[in-house]
Amino acid sequence: MNKKFSPKITERDGRRWIFDPLRRKYVALTPEEEVRQGFVHYLTEGMGYPREMIANEVTITLHQTTKRCDTVVYDTDLHPWMVVEYKAPTVGIDERVFLQVMRYNRVLHASYLVVSNGRQLLCCQMDYENLSYRFLPELPGYLR
Repeated sequence: MNKKFSPKITERDGRRWIFDPLRRKYVALTPEEEVRQGFVHYLTEGMGYPREMIANEVTITLHQTTKRCDTVVYDTDLHPWMVVEYKAPTVGIDERVFLQVMRYNRVLHASYLVVSNGRQLLCCQMDYENLSYRFLPELPGYLR
């Protein structure tokens, strides 16, 4: 039951805006934002992740600096379960990009880390007991 992604897009003051159903407002339509909206749509409509357990632009404090995680998926106890970092389709997914989401996870301690540019996807599962992680061939299903 995968619904086609048809985002609400509007134009104001010469700029294009896309509706973010999680934040319930229009946000500037950048290449990264388009990736975010498509990915969140896939999580909710394609994989059945509950919309109420997903938040965009989550603010954290890391080394006395304010950072924003692109998307955080929470578990049923409202603890961060997955952290997702988006890049524009023209930005390659490399170690530097992956290290960015790893730094954010020092604060959040999520089980899964994901990086996507809309064409490539990296997903890893954290193993805190052994201080390691392993890359997965696909996204995990949402825990029930």
